[in-house]
Amino acid sequence: MITYYSELVIFKTWVLLFLPTVMCISPPYTCKLSSPLPIVHKYYQSGDLIIAAIIYQIIFLINEFTFQSLPSFDVLDQYQFITHNYQHTLALAFAVKEINENGLLPNVSLGFHIATDSHEEITTYHLAMEFLSTKDKFIPNYKCKDETNTVAVIGGARINICINMAIILCNYKFPQITYGSAPLMNTERAIFVKSMFPDEYHQFKGILNLLLHFGWTWVGLVSLFDEDRDRFIQKRFSMFSERGICFDFIECFPQMVFGNEGAEWIENVGKIFKVIMKSTVIAVILSAEITGIVPLRIMIYFFSYDDIPKERKAKVWIMTAQMEFTSIRMQRQLPIDFLHGALSFAIHAKELTGFQQFMEKRNPNVEKDDGFIRDFWKDAFECLFSSDITDGNAERICTGEEKLETLPNSVFETTMIVHSYTMYNAVYAVAHALKALRSSKHKRDQKMDERRWRLFLQSPWQLHHFLQQVSFNNSAGQQISFGPSGELETGFDIFNWVTFPNKSFLKVQLGEIDPTAPPDKLLTICKKEAIWPLIFNQTLPLSICNKECPLGHSKIKVEGKLSCCYDCKPCPEGKIADQLDLDDCFPCSEDQYPNKDKDGCLPKSITFLTYQEPLGISLAVIAVSFSIISAVVLWIFIKYQDTPIVKANNRNLTYSLLIALLLSFLCTLLFIGQPDQAKCLLRQTAFGIIFSVALSCILGKTIIVVLAFMATKPSSKVRKWVGKKMAITIILTCFLAQFNICIVWLAISPPFPDSDMHSMAEEIVLQCNEGSTTMFYTVLSFLGFLTVVSFTVAFLARNLPDSFNETKFITFSMLVFCSVWVSFVPTYLSTKGKYMVTVEIFSILASAAGLLGCIFSPKCYIIILRPDLNQKKQLMKK
Repeated sequence: MITYYSELVIFKTWVLLFLPTVMCISPPYTCKLSSPLPIVHKYYQSGDLIIAAIIYQIIFLINEFTFQSLPSFDVLDQYQFITHNYQHTLALAFAVKEINENGLLPNVSLGFHIATDSHEEITTYHLAMEFLSTKDKFIPNYKCKDETNTVAVIGGARINICINMAIILCNYKFPQITYGSAPLMNTERAIFVKSMFPDEYHQFKGILNLLLHFGWTWVGLVSLFDEDRDRFIQKRFSMFSERGICFDFIECFPQMVFGNEGAEWIENVGKIFKVIMKSTVIAVILSAEITGIVPLRIMIYFFSYDDIPKERKAKVWIMTAQMEFTSIRMQRQLPIDFLHGALSFAIHAKELTGFQQFMEKRNPNVEKDDGFIRDFWKDAFECLFSSDITDGNAERICTGEEKLETLPNSVFETTMIVHSYTMYNAVYAVAHALKALRSSKHKRDQKMDERRWRLFLQSPWQLHHFLQQVSFNNSAGQQISFGPSGELETGFDIFNWVTFPNKSFLKVQLGEIDPTAPPDKLLTICKKEAIWPLIFNQTLPLSICNKECPLGHSKIKVEGKLSCCYDCKPCPEGKIADQLDLDDCFPCSEDQYPNKDKDGCLPKSITFLTYQEPLGISLAVIAVSFSIISAVVLWIFIKYQDTPIVKANNRNLTYSLLIALLLSFLCTLLFIGQPDQAKCLLRQTAFGIIFSVALSCILGKTIIVVLAFMATKPSSKVRKWVGKKMAITIILTCFLAQFNICIVWLAISPPFPDSDMHSMAEEIVLQCNEGSTTMFYTVLSFLGFLTVVSFTVAFLARNLPDSFNETKFITFSMLVFCSVWVSFVPTYLSTKGKYMVTVEIFSILASAAGLLGCIFSPKCYIIILRPDLNQKKQLMKK
């Protein structure tokens, strides 16, 4: 049942078809309706079943009908043949010939009915209706006693043919296959149309991967129709922008016109050409169809702007699979060198055995039914047949014996082009669907009688199910099948174009796109084999907005410009950029550091305070020297132990203090050399305990002096505290307190060997990790507490009558000690690496040397150099 909408479309089409031939005679203006302008070019071969085809092969050099005057049949002679597209016709004829010869459809012969349309929609409508009418009697929507059983229509290669064909034929649910372009159909029409072209999404995904592979982020796009451009912006633009591709321009060629409107077309094309050529873009996507190169060649030939640098005119054209190299006779002398280095997509295709021989046998004197061959021959060989000569001025006579293989491929290709390959597969798809339909009928009814066969011929919509399910291997071994939406399931080949001075070209396969492969393997390409436009001297052209950021720099966005246009900034400290054009700098691994240029990483050297370096040797020598001095002082005090100056200052505390100072100097040696587990466990705890003993001895000496003075008062109870017990108590108390702190430290979180990879930019510092920093500072805090108490007591007792000014010396020594350790904390926290260890060693040596020097140097001076002062009467005097 035809819907109201369908009837309306058919009515409008019928009116359009007949309006051009309404002839109105002068007064009284009587009018009569005649047949429409005939279709001049047809190729018919009879058969039991007919496959019809609308193939775009002719460009008419006229504008649209204006209905202001009677159209003349002369306009039908104002055309030029698209010589390359004639191969599509031959591919259909070759496929039918093969099918009839190999018996794919037993007892059924295939025929075909091929016609061409012009650039007008009306011609496509006319042909679609003619296929549904009685042969040679154009009566729309009427067919009677006709033996031409058309079972499917193939249309292409222009998308307008596919769409306009569907507008008519979908109303009849008529099977259709398109080739060369993927028509955009609504859901209702799509079920009646199968496409020998994959979903365009896969192609644009392939183009995206190609751009990313070559690093082309700054590109342009030129389409043939406004609808294509708008659809790309709406559906595909985001796909590119999300991957960092920017478009400097997205333009559309004006529709080609001839005659009076040609000047305006040239002006509009000139504006677009200037936009393209002034752009810094190198890679330009040509999203066009089969005749897209025709206006491009005109544009490049006619326009040349002196103010555009030569290097900007060199473009790498990226052509979609809908495009082929096509030309008309008037373009024969135009150069094609602009295609050198171009890249093009094409549906996977293989060479068919016998097709080239089939073409080379064509002869216009033999092929009388071929309505295309004579015009093709005249344009291809630039000659006239004798029957067409009227004025006797023909420069060259067509004999029909000319050889197609002598033509350059810029005029005609004798190897099968992709569009012909899809046409060939479309015919076989129909044949396999017919075979499947007959097989299914046979299984059900055991016999397909004449009545049932004719019933099928009146209802060709039954073929849809079998077309959708068709799957076969063609004669080249490639599998052909349709996807859920009626599109061909296949991938793409990528070709690189090489042109030659004789206006011939070669397409070299560079890679392929496999839509079924994982994303990382979707594109396979060999960059090394690519040919580029001559101006680039075989180096990969860079289609980017600005120069790549050099090594050691990263991108920085420029306000008001696209993301592909940016400035470059040096990497910050600690980061590198080892590749060109990085989005951001990144740090080296922990065991490496940036080099001077910040474009690479160098291995960090392992460092620690060693005995082999001057600093380590110096500190070790100082420590040993002071320890020797301490030992010498101890020896002196032991030797002169019975002298007043030694006895008067509590010999035992003095010996203990000297031994503690001796060990203090020696414990610094634990801080030098490569840290290991034993050193890490001992050095801080030994330092803390030894210094606690030393400070407790000083505290004991000071307290005993104070108590001794207080004990001299009558009836003083303090006298019982003066003596050895007090000294031992003070030392043991301080020692045990610090010892317990160290034991707790070692129990809960002991120090351990570690490596510091971050403090020093170029070094890995081997150090002792203190484990618990809290316990480390607790040890220091206890030492600080003893220091403050000792200093306070000594300061308060500095003026007491003491033997040989001991309290004054202790006060001064504690002042030095406090100064060293107060400055230690900020210095220790502000230094890094092995110098932290150096600071601690220096603080230990300085503070211990201060105690040794301030307390014992005056006494040693008296004992050795002034023995006259080391007498009891001197003590009694004080």
